[in-house]
Parts: sequence; structure tokens; C-alpha cells
Amino acid sequence: MRVPSHVLKSLEEQARKPDYKFDRLYRILYNPDFYLEAYKNIAKSQGSMTPGVDGMTLDDMSMARINRIIASLKDLSYQPKPARRIYINKKGSNKKRPLGIASTDDKLVQEVVRMILEAIFEPIFSKHSHGFRPDRSCHTALLEIKETFHGAKWIIEGDIKACFDSFDHHVLIDILRQRIADENFIGLMWKLLKAGYMEQWEYNNTYSGTPQGSGASPILANIYLNELDKYIEKYKQTFDIDAGKSRTPDKQYMRVQTKYYRRVAKLRKHKPNMTSETRKRIVSEIKAFRKVKMRLLYYPPIDTNYRRIQYNRYADDFVIGIIGSKSDAQKVKGDIKEFLQNELKLTMSEEKTMITHSSGLIRYLGYDFTVSRSKDAKRNENGDLQRYWYGQMQLYLPHEKWFGKLLEYDALKISTDSAGKEHWSGIHRGKLTNKMEIEIVKRYNYEIRGIYNYYRLAKNVSVLNKFYFIMEGSLYKTFAARYNTSFSEIKARQQHNDVFSIHHETKTGPKTYECYHDGFEQIEEALKGDIDTLPQYRKYAAPNSLARRLKANVCESCGKYTSDIHMHHVRKLKDLTGKTDFELLMIKMHRKSLALCSVCFEKARL
Repeated sequence: MRVPSHVLKSLEEQARKPDYKFDRLYRILYNPDFYLEAYKNIAKSQGSMTPGVDGMTLDDMSMARINRIIASLKDLSYQPKPARRIYINKKGSNKKRPLGIASTDDKLVQEVVRMILEAIFEPIFSKHSHGFRPDRSCHTALLEIKETFHGAKWIIEGDIKACFDSFDHHVLIDILRQRIADENFIGLMWKLLKAGYMEQWEYNNTYSGTPQGSGASPILANIYLNELDKYIEKYKQTFDIDAGKSRTPDKQYMRVQTKYYRRVAKLRKHKPNMTSETRKRIVSEIKAFRKVKMRLLYYPPIDTNYRRIQYNRYADDFVIGIIGSKSDAQKVKGDIKEFLQNELKLTMSEEKTMITHSSGLIRYLGYDFTVSRSKDAKRNENGDLQRYWYGQMQLYLPHEKWFGKLLEYDALKISTDSAGKEHWSGIHRGKLTNKMEIEIVKRYNYEIRGIYNYYRLAKNVSVLNKFYFIMEGSLYKTFAARYNTSFSEIKARQQHNDVFSIHHETKTGPKTYECYHDGFEQIEEALKGDIDTLPQYRKYAAPNSLARRLKANVCESCGKYTSDIHMHHVRKLKDLTGKTDFELLMIKMHRKSLALCSVCFEKARL
């Protein structure tokens, strides 16, 4: 059997050929190493210990279990179980959204399918798509907007009604068939899409959509919406006027600038021979022309000979920037609505799909962005005043985002004085007072760094100093409540060099752990690492310790050599109490899993 990284790399190379069709994909599902990779990926999530309708979790993973799945796929008897439907709160809303919890065996199959589809379709996805893709994130989407939406006059904020629940299965299968000619694989995709869900122990069919919570849903959504990306790319070719050429500057601006530069050149050339009166007159004219020049726009506000469209999508959210008239924007909106309805069987929300003037604030991916109309100027390398910010895209951190976090964390108290003026202060967080000192400080640091890491691109990110002031006060008061003492006493005890610090013991000796205090500087580059992205398949070449331990055929408890190894899992290490030898072993090894023989496995589950 070929190792997964080699197989996926080969698929990617073939996918770059526009007319290539894959006709031998299903046999990849017979490779046990793919399920071991899927097992490794799934095990990272706490959700792996959430049971599906069959009550099974990742606990009791074994090669025998994997081989049973492969056997059912080989004889085509594999049938995914319906997902167990639960409802979770929508972020920032009292509404709930459905989440399907698949059985663990189905999660393994879905993860293998996801790897295969990602290798095939990722190379042909649009560069303007950023959601759920390797090395892409909300940050890369926002930075692309900042770089490409210069001078946009109108912004279309795209919204598709119940997008993920509305994907037409026949349309999706037709899209897959454009690259896949393996009917067994297509048949498996039909099974995954039609698996249905259980709610209140009643079975429900799924007639449309990709199951939310499924490991394959993000890649399937991108495959579906890539058709919109391709449509916009083709639309841009006919929409743009004067494509590939520079925009023609405003004639009045150029006349004034020409007169300005002529006088500047005259002054530099003849200054030594000029009388003081002549020099004063020319300097006065230079200042007057510069003043007029700084009031005029470099490009004409309405230019029928120049038109541009820019596009950016993150999952089912998209924005379109237009240099053109409002009627141009309305036509673009109408054309996209028609395409979505006729070709993708999706409905654009008329109420939420708005056309906004770019001077206003547009909410996208948690940021507000706008095209600056600032006429502030600074001198360039030649010493000339230049409006660097006019027409530039600016990103901002909305007030309600950091304010909402303070309320969410129960860290803020708002009081009103007799004059009706509000006063904000940090308050202690009762839910944290019983935790260890290091856990409390780590929680605050996690929350402070989390919001800063996400909003570090914002021009006004320094506003988080207000957020920090409240959080720091809350931290002191939480410690004061923990030790039943005063704020000033905790400050005197814990503050060192104006920084909240604690001392704690580690394996290598005592260490000092400090509250975050590195400030909130704007950083205009995407944060490296996993903010909201899925890793690329290069990860499949990395060592797989779970697979190694499973295939070692040695019980990690009794040391017995056996081919019947079962993996025992727990949800969280911190939940272990050490009451059994198995829990003590997991704590010692600092692992949430143990490779056990069948006898030890049964004992561990008691």
C-alpha cells in the first residue's frame, strides 16, 4: 500500500491538468494507512469523544475496526448512519443552529473522502476563496480586500439564504462528475449526502445541503461555491472597461499639477538670479496651485471609460467592490442573483445583500472596512505633499466586538453616577476563583491574546488597551476574591515591575508566569499558524504516533505482545483523577490515549 502523502501528491499533480478525470479513486478507500491518518486528525478534536446515534466514540479504535470499514466498502455494503442532530447557540445571537454528529466510523470515512477531494480540487480553487483552505484564513481574506479594493466606490455585501442547508445534491454531484469518473466513488458521495439525521429518535431524510458537522462539509461547500468564483472571474472579463490599462487622471487636476511643477522647476533653475519680489511671487503661486491641487481628486469621480470589479469570498460570505456607478452595482447584484438561482439553485437574501457606498462601514468577517476619503497628506521622497490615504481600504475593530467579549467573560461592571455618567470597571469572575493560580492567569492571557491576534490587522487595534485595562482589573479582583482580601493587597503581592506575576513550580524548577503586557500594535500581515485554516496534506507525511502505537502490537499497560490492540481514549487529561492504574499511567505519559490489549481495555472501561 502506498503511503497517503505520496498518493495525495500524485492526485494533486494530475488535478492541475484541466481535462484530467479521475477514474480509480474508490480503491484508495481500501488503504488502511488513510484511516490511520484520519484517526490522527479526528483524535485532535474533543468532539471525537461525542457519540453518534450508535453510541460509539473514538474509544476502542483498533485495526480490526478499520478493516471492518474497508470490508464493507469493498463489497459496497457500507451505509453511513444518520447523524445525531443537536442544536447549538449561534455566536452573538439567541438563535440556535443544527449540528449533525456523525458516528465515529462515518467520521473516519468522511475524513478520508475529505483528504481525497482536497487533493483534487484545491489546486483549481480560486485565489479569491479563503474559507477552510490550507494556508488561508480570515486574515488572508481581509488583506486581499485591503490590497485590491482600492478606490472602490460601491460594495455589494453578499448573503445567501441558508447556504449550507440549500446545496442541491444533483448540482453538487454534477460538479464532482466534471473531475471524477469513478461511479463507485460517486455512489459513496450519494450515500454520505443522503444519510439523513436523527432528531428526538425520529429519522429524517436529507434532501439538500451538506451535513453541518461533517468532516467533508467544508470541502464540499468550497467545491459547490467555486462555481460562483468561476462565474465572477468570467464576469469580470466583460465588466471591466480599459482592462490592463492605468486609469486616466482628471484633466483639471493634471492642468493644475502641470502649472505647479513648471513654477517649481522655474524656481529651482533661476532662483539665484531672481529678484526677491519675483521669488516671492513664484513661491506664492506654488503655494496657491498646491492648495488647489490638494482639493482636487487625482481621478475623475465619474469616469465612464474606466470600470472595475473585485471579489472576495470566505465560505458563504462574499463581498464585491465596484469602481463604477450605483446602477453598475445593481446590475452586478441582479446578475449574481440570477446565476445563483438558475445554476446553483441557491437564493440570495434581498434584505441582507446590500449595496453600500464605500465611504460607509461594511461588516465582514468581524471587521469593519471602508474606503478612506481622508485628504491628509505627507511628503514623498521628492518632498512633494501627497494624499497617501485617499482611496485606500482601511480595516477597523468594531466597538461592540471587544465590548461584547467583556460582557461574555463577565469581567465588566457598568455603574452610573448621579449625573447619569457611565463608569466601567473590572469585576471578579466567580467561576475562576476555585481554579489554580496558573490556570486563572493562563485563561486571561488566552482571552487577551485571542482577540488581539484576530484583530491585529485593524487600524484602531490600539483600542484594545481599554479592553486590557478592564481585564487586568478583573484579574486582580478575581485573585482578591480567591484569597478573600483586597485589590490593593493583591496588587502589592502580585505586581512586579508593574506587571501581574505569579510563581509556580515546574519539572525544571520554579518559574515566573506573567499577565500579557506586550501592547497592541497594528501588524499588517496574516498570523502564521492555525487561526481558522485546515492544514495542507503535507501534514500526512509527519509522524503518526497513534498509528505507530496501534501497529506496535504491545499493550502499554501490561506489556503483552498481541495483534489485538484497542485504543482507549478520554476527552480531557485534566478530567483524570488518578483513581485507577490506567488513569495514573495516562497522567504519567501525559496522553489522552492508551494502546491496550483486550483484557486491559475491558478493565480500563470499568
